Amino acid sequence: MYKKIWIATLAYVLSVICCLALIYFFMRESGFNEENFLIISGVVLVLAWGVGHILSSHLLAPQASIDTNLSELINEVVHELNLPLSTITANTSLLKKQIEDVKSLKRIERIEASSFRLERLYKELVYGIKKELHPIAKERVELEQLLHERVDIFEAFERNPFELQLQACAVYVDKIGFEKMIDNLLINAMKYSPKTKPIRLTLKEKTLVIADEGMGIDETQLIRVFERYYQGDKQQDGEGIGLALVKAYCDGEGIRIQVHSQKEKGTKIILNLAKIVHV
Repeated sequence: MYKKIWIATLAYVLSVICCLALIYFFMRESGFNEENFLIISGVVLVLAWGVGHILSSHLLAPQASIDTNLSELINEVVHELNLPLSTITANTSLLKKQIEDVKSLKRIERIEASSFRLERLYKELVYGIKKELHPIAKERVELEQLLHERVDIFEAFERNPFELQLQACAVYVDKIGFEKMIDNLLINAMKYSPKTKPIRLTLKEKTLVIADEGMGIDETQLIRVFERYYQGDKQQDGEGIGLALVKAYCDGEGIRIQVHSQKEKGTKIILNLAKIVHV
């Protein structure tokens, strides 16, 4: 919001300056008079101030009020959603301690996993809305730990095995946005790989590599992988927006992303994290 206000203000000031420059040019052509120019400039500036005041009070102020109200509403909704989710989590933990039957225990674990997934989804929804209103605060994140956490979630699907070779590294990012980017890359690697093939994550020298042994991408498809709604394989589920979101996030954070792929041999995603590494 504040960025838009600054852009609008700058554009308005520049337009006033251009107007004064044109007045100066025409007066000089017709015989320049410094006193007349100062009088006319004063009138223009007063009019510009009046118009600017009207625009700010009738256009920008209401928008700022809407953004503030929406932000407060989001915080209230988050608070209200936390209560039932916390209740579900607490009660499932208690039931797990009391139940010995294997089948019942598995059902409880499914409920618990679903509640964690629901919590994650609503956090991502709130993140997306807040990101549109104002910049998301960044924090120091231990990348090795974060990657282990994300992989643990996907290993619960009992699909592809994961192989991790990770050096200790901290990054300065908005955590939820970074996690969403990693999740999209891991989902893609799993989606386009046989279930028995491993997904490899390597982190060293400020570079993260996510490699699979899946179907791969040919050169004609490779140049379009970051296009929104583009799908190389129409038979696979998806909307074709995952890699577009990844690219948008990487561009915003200064992360250089490269894709190396060969048909029927697999795909390698290389993320240069030099600009976000926290020393």
